[in-house]
Amino acid sequence: MARSHIAVALGAALVASLIIGQLVINLGFPSVDFWHARLDQSYNGAQQDHFFSEKQSGELVDDPSSYLIGVGKGDITGPVVELNMMGYANSSQVGSGLRQRLYSRAFIVGNPSDTSERFVYLVLDTQSGDSAVRNGILEGLQAMGPEYSVYGKNNVAVTGTHSHAGPGAWLNYLLPQITSQGFDKQSYRAIVDGALLSIQRAHQGLVLGTVSVGSAKIADANINRSLFAYLANPKVERDRYTDDVDKTMTLLKFTRTSDQKSIGILNWFPVHGTSLLGNQTLIAGDNKGVAAYLLEQAMEANAEESNAAEGFVAGFSQANVGDTTPNVLGAYCEDGSNQQCRLNDSTCGGKSQDCHGRGPYYGLDDGGHKSCYEIGKRQFQGARSIIDSATFTSISGKVRSFHTFVDFSNFTFTLSNGSVVHTCPAAMGNSFAAGTSDGPGAFDFVQNDPRTPSNPFWNLVGSAIAPPSKEQKACQYPKPVLLNVGEANTPYPWSPNIVDIQVFRVGQLVIIVSPGEATTMSGRRWREAVFNSIKASNITSDPIVVLGGPANSYTHYIATEEEYGIQRYEGASTLYGPHTLNAYINSTLTYLPYLADDATDYPPPGPSPPDNREKSISLITGVVYDGAGLGRSFGQVTKDVLPTYAQGALVQATFVGANPRNNLRQEGTFAAVEKQSSDGTWAQVKNDQDWDLVFEWKRVNRLTGTSDVTISWDTGLTGAGAGTYKFRYYGDSKAVGGTITAFEGESAPFRLT
Repeated sequence: MARSHIAVALGAALVASLIIGQLVINLGFPSVDFWHARLDQSYNGAQQDHFFSEKQSGELVDDPSSYLIGVGKGDITGPVVELNMMGYANSSQVGSGLRQRLYSRAFIVGNPSDTSERFVYLVLDTQSGDSAVRNGILEGLQAMGPEYSVYGKNNVAVTGTHSHAGPGAWLNYLLPQITSQGFDKQSYRAIVDGALLSIQRAHQGLVLGTVSVGSAKIADANINRSLFAYLANPKVERDRYTDDVDKTMTLLKFTRTSDQKSIGILNWFPVHGTSLLGNQTLIAGDNKGVAAYLLEQAMEANAEESNAAEGFVAGFSQANVGDTTPNVLGAYCEDGSNQQCRLNDSTCGGKSQDCHGRGPYYGLDDGGHKSCYEIGKRQFQGARSIIDSATFTSISGKVRSFHTFVDFSNFTFTLSNGSVVHTCPAAMGNSFAAGTSDGPGAFDFVQNDPRTPSNPFWNLVGSAIAPPSKEQKACQYPKPVLLNVGEANTPYPWSPNIVDIQVFRVGQLVIIVSPGEATTMSGRRWREAVFNSIKASNITSDPIVVLGGPANSYTHYIATEEEYGIQRYEGASTLYGPHTLNAYINSTLTYLPYLADDATDYPPPGPSPPDNREKSISLITGVVYDGAGLGRSFGQVTKDVLPTYAQGALVQATFVGANPRNNLRQEGTFAAVEKQSSDGTWAQVKNDQDWDLVFEWKRVNRLTGTSDVTISWDTGLTGAGAGTYKFRYYGDSKAVGGTITAFEGESAPFRLT
């Protein structure tokens, strides 16, 4: 997770802890009455057109390459305004509108002959998976009735695409809640409800089918943003690889047996969701959201040629993302020198603030939107090239899964060389506060800083949170402990010490589900260790091992021991000390026998992590009321379109608005473009899922409750054709007393010529 203005976050930590502590003393912990997003909107997204629910009863199928497969998609777009965005930890980055709706995409694989052999892999357009969200999903599945009892803690993986452009305030632990001013029930429920809907759709659409795997190299969508740390890994190890980040996309194709049509794909490729910069405030799924959108649109538009089923779903999952960046032109100094940032610490003149990564369209003052679209397009093209190839390997064999928790606050284990080592309670180092070239930090923090904190202010902040003991300092060495978050529990835990260990298997494909951001070399070592162990134990003869995450919780980074010693951002954000990676590998290998064909049980559940949902404090104010203004009405056009535009032009209109938090319009839309047909009727051709249509909300006067909404359409991005169009705005106003009323606004017609 790239961190911008981290000093603001750390300063806020001290203030927040004092405020929250006083609230707890005076008021006690509040009970949380979870808000449920509306799901009664009509659904215009992915639909399954073949249902095979009878196969869920376990009808015998002898073919080991025949599976129950299902895909589903659900809207998880939360509050798009007045809420801090999750990713850069920048308290000033508050949502102001929507560029692209966020989704959960669910992929189910199961054994047709045994309902217990099944897993569901979720890809959410969020910064990460999370304990609170996962708990909500598991509880929701239990509440959906006995048909969904086959899904539980062992076989549900909740991964995030690592977008840094979604709403925040939905995470379980206090540290990521600080810049968002706590926990927001509306934001949380939007994710949980949409994820459950995606699982329900995938489950209801289960059909007999096959799974096959292909791969391709994508050369121009990622580079290593922490090359100095990567180079600390042994040369003999580095020489085994042609690139300093993984360039291979691995893709699963789900094919329906009845007509041999593809119902969806799921792929893994590592690139940070930081194409959209920390200075932009529109909600979007970043580059992986773009990639999924482009592929789904392409398959729908060319269904016959692509042999794609209606409702095709594309999941673009993260891999070993830790030290990758989509800013492929490199990191440069924005101080007028136009020099590359210093390799070892990413500074310009000794400071980190002016060092910024550059995307493909660097130089545009657009918050990274065009670069984001380009990096998403490159991933889409890579996935499409795999789909269009004939080089696929058929997956065949058992379906297995397991999940357990391991306490990494003091996990003791033996390394391969015989040394007995242990992990430490979670802690952040100095260079965590320095940020990265994707989102630089503030004040005097720089990457590659192994010194002890010398600034009295930061010493005060750290001491107020939880002063590290002599043992903790020694355990975390050479990381200087800036924030001892693993031992900070007031008013509730700041960061996780108990981590998720989870692995899925379908035939020869093995999926490591990582709760943290593994760096390039960490991911390679982890995958290789699993590959060797799987082969040695004869679980499958030719394993294909992928790594997906950050999933289930968010445990920050997983650097190699050599990278940890460098103490750049990734090493400083590796929570559990220098042996963190080896602890994950050891824990994973311990439980791999549960993936064997003859395995009939699951591992012990392990210690339960804290559930902070009902303890979490929120300082986020709700919507009080909306006002239209004197002589105006909601939805009224205040700045209309022109009668005519050239194709490729930017078209805009402004309306009397109301706060979008009144109704998230999940499975619906705030904005639409309609086109007039030859018979004079109008049909919707663009809505909130489309990257080229932007919905922006602006508070005009807080006292009167007035606001404006601007809808913009970039007609050149996807080549809008000639014709007559108009905008439609869908809003909901809140009256004094709380009554919410829906309304619509409509622009004048305009022609594209």
